[in-house]
Parts: sequence; C-alpha cells; structure tokens
Amino acid sequence: MIHPQWLKLCGAIVLLSGIVRGQEPFFIQMSDPQFGMYTNNVGFKQETANLEFAIATANRLHPVFIVITGDLINKPGDASQIAEYLRVTHEIDPQIPVYNVAGNHDVGNIPTHESLQAYRRLFGKDYYSFRNGDMEGIVLDSSIIQHPEKVMDEEKTQREWLETELRAAKADGVKSIVVFQHIPWFLHTADEPDQYFNIPHDARACYLAILDGAGVRYNFAGHLHQNSEGREGFLTMVSTGPVGKPLGNASSGIRVIAIGEHGLCNQYFGLGNLPNQIDVKSFPACESGSTAVSSGGNVGVNTP
Repeated sequence: MIHPQWLKLCGAIVLLSGIVRGQEPFFIQMSDPQFGMYTNNVGFKQETANLEFAIATANRLHPVFIVITGDLINKPGDASQIAEYLRVTHEIDPQIPVYNVAGNHDVGNIPTHESLQAYRRLFGKDYYSFRNGDMEGIVLDSSIIQHPEKVMDEEKTQREWLETELRAAKADGVKSIVVFQHIPWFLHTADEPDQYFNIPHDARACYLAILDGAGVRYNFAGHLHQNSEGREGFLTMVSTGPVGKPLGNASSGIRVIAIGEHGLCNQYFGLGNLPNQIDVKSFPACESGSTAVSSGGNVGVNTP
C-alpha cells in the first residue's frame, strides 16, 4: 500500500512542475459518490473503493480545489453512509479546499425544512460562494428549485441571494463565474420537456435569465450518472458522470477543468483511465472553453 505521505509528496511535485511550465490551474469535479447505491443500501464497499481511488489521484495531481456535486449518500439521513462519506473525504489533502453540493439523495426528492437543517448540520451550507483567484464559484441547492413545494421560503431566499451574489461578483470585476449544482437546468436544450433529470421549465427559464444577465458561461452538475452537455446562449451546461455507480454505458470517473485566460476547458476521465499528470494543452479546443468527454476507463475499481 502506498503511504499517504508519498501521495502528498507526489502531489506537491506535480503542482510545482505545473507552476514551472506555466501550467494553467485546474480543479476537479467529482459527482454522485452516493454511498449505498451499488447494493441498494445494503453496503458501500464499492463506493468506498471508487472514491478512495479518485481521492488518491486528486491528492497526487493537487488541483486548486475539489467540488463534489451532490448525492453524497444514497439514503437520506443514513448514519452509516454519512459516516463513511465523511471518513473517506477526510483523506483529501487538507491543503486542497473541498466544496460539497447538496443532491436530492442528501436533502430528499422533496426537501423539507427538517431535511435542509439536517444537511446543514452535517455537511455545512447548501448554497454559498467561494473565490479562487479571478474565479468565483457559486454553489446552489438545486433540489429546492426542482421541488420547492414544502420550502417555498427557502427557494425565494436562495434566488434573492443568488441575484445579490452575482451583482457583487460583477461589481468586483470577477473574470469568471462558475455555477455548481446537482440537478442540471437541462440536458441538451433549454426548451426540452420536464423530467426527473432536469429542472422544471418555468423555474429553469427564471434562473437561466438570472445567470445570463450576469454573464455566467459555465455550469457544472451531476445527477445523471453519465455525461451530458448542452448549451443555451453563452452558457455551457455540463452534467458529469459519477465517481460512484454509473448508469447505461457510462463509466465511473472524475472531470478535470482547467482555468485558462480565455475560459474553461475540461475533460472527463474514467477511473480506469486517470492521468499521471494534467496536460491542459491536450484538452480539445481549450482556448475556446469547449468541453470534451472521454468515456474510456473501467466502470469501477475492483473490490475483493
């Protein structure tokens, strides 16, 4: 077994070599670790293996931050799943900031005030912002947008907070505002029909107008358990495959997003195809902020 100190040393070496070469900074998106999904809440051995493998890679590559876009667990409120998720994510190098995002399996398909308070008590805020250099990250709780029925006040408060935050970021001259959430606004087009995997049309149109008015160009989500991409105007909506159990022909993996002078570019790597180091120049059309999806790699990490 590789000693954790060696993993930290490798990460530091990669980070320093990137600085020397003028490598663009990058962050890592993981989504849907969803402890308990593989076995329908009987156990989570496979989820642990997948996430530990992804974290070991992240510690070695040393991104500027990691964002985990929801469905941290499979059964809302399950104490053992919560404890294992917290234990495993504690293995992330403490020098790498980690941002959790609330998913529907974390706060419930139809959130309540009680489920939101429980999430906040365990994982922290469900909507907030953070800065990394000239980039502002905005984390939204998409579940209270998709199903606000029992928390109408929470949806209104989050929406008003978002508008205020976007105005402040614009006034501060932030170069890039990136939004993170669990449920995507849409999979392919903004006028697609409502379904479980997207935000209902009326709410979708409202929030997309808010983001467009602030010049937001990038939005990252999960929820699908496979990769998908769509565009609306200048906004690119990327739904990232899971680090946990995939659906269909997808593979478990992580997404690497480079922060460049001309925007963001990204690539998805299956767990069986993780890079030894990040070469941003190899990402297709990086200078234009285009996205690329690599579906290569194994479906998971074998467990005994």
